[in-house]
Amino acid sequence: MKTALLRRSLLALSVAALSLGALPSSALAQGAKRELVIGGTAGSNIDQLKQGIVPILEKKGYKVKLVEFNDYVQPNLALAQGSLDANFFQHLVYLRKFAADQKLDIIELVQGPIAPLGVYSTKRKTLTEAKDGDRVTLPNDPSNLARALVLLEQNKLLTLKSGIDPIRASEKDIDANPRKLKFIPLEAAQLPRSLGDTEYAIINGNFAISSGLKLTDAVALEKTPDHYLNVVAVKRADKDAPWAKDLVEAYRSKDFQAVVDSKFQGYAKPSFLQ
Repeated sequence: MKTALLRRSLLALSVAALSLGALPSSALAQGAKRELVIGGTAGSNIDQLKQGIVPILEKKGYKVKLVEFNDYVQPNLALAQGSLDANFFQHLVYLRKFAADQKLDIIELVQGPIAPLGVYSTKRKTLTEAKDGDRVTLPNDPSNLARALVLLEQNKLLTLKSGIDPIRASEKDIDANPRKLKFIPLEAAQLPRSLGDTEYAIINGNFAISSGLKLTDAVALEKTPDHYLNVVAVKRADKDAPWAKDLVEAYRSKDFQAVVDSKFQGYAKPSFLQ
C-alpha cells in the first residue's frame, strides 16, 4: 500500500516537473509584476514613452499607465515615494545631483534619446545679432543652467573661467560677457512663455516641443554629450527586477530604434540606437 502510494506521488511530481518545464518563463512568473506606472514630462519625453516604449511593453504582457508632469521635481519625488515604478525625463547629471540633494535612493537604468537644448528667439535670427544688454532666459536648475552657459560659450557669447567643471558652471563662473547679456533663470517649463518678453530663451527640448516649437526653429542647438542624454530612473531596489530588465530591453530594441528614427529625428541618441 505504502509502495503504491509512493509510486503515485513520484509520478505526480514527475508530471508536474515536465509540465513546468514545457511552460515559457513568462508563465512561470505569473506572480511577477505586470502593471507599471511610468512618469515623463510633457512633450517629447512622454511622446517617446507613448509611441515607442509602451507598445513594446504591452507586447511583453504589461499593462502600462503613463503619468505626465510639467516640472523637474515631482517625477523624482513620486518615484522615490513609490507612486511611480520608473520615470523618463532627465539627464544623468540632473538625476545624480537631485538624488544626492534630496537623499533619494534612485538611480539610472538605461539611456534614451533627448531633444537637444536650444536657443530660441522671436526678435533675433541668429546669435551673432545679439546686442548689448540683451535678456536671456535659461533653466534655473543648476545642471541645466550650466548646460545653457556652456551652449552660450560654444557660440562665443561668453567665456567661462578656465579650469571650472562645465557640468557645474554657474553665473559666478562667467569670466567674460562682452555683450553684457542679462541672464534670467526660470523654471524650465516656463521658458517658452518668456520668448515674447526677452531677446533669447534657452529652452529644454521637451518643453520647446510641447509648446509648439520645432527643433529647426532654434537659432542654435547644442551638440549633446552623452552625460546629457535622458535616462530611465528607478529605485535602486528595483534595478534587477524582471520588469526593469524588460524596460531596458525595450529601450535597446530595434522596434524602439525604428520609432526614434521615424518620429524623433534630430534627437541626440545613445550609441545603441545609432
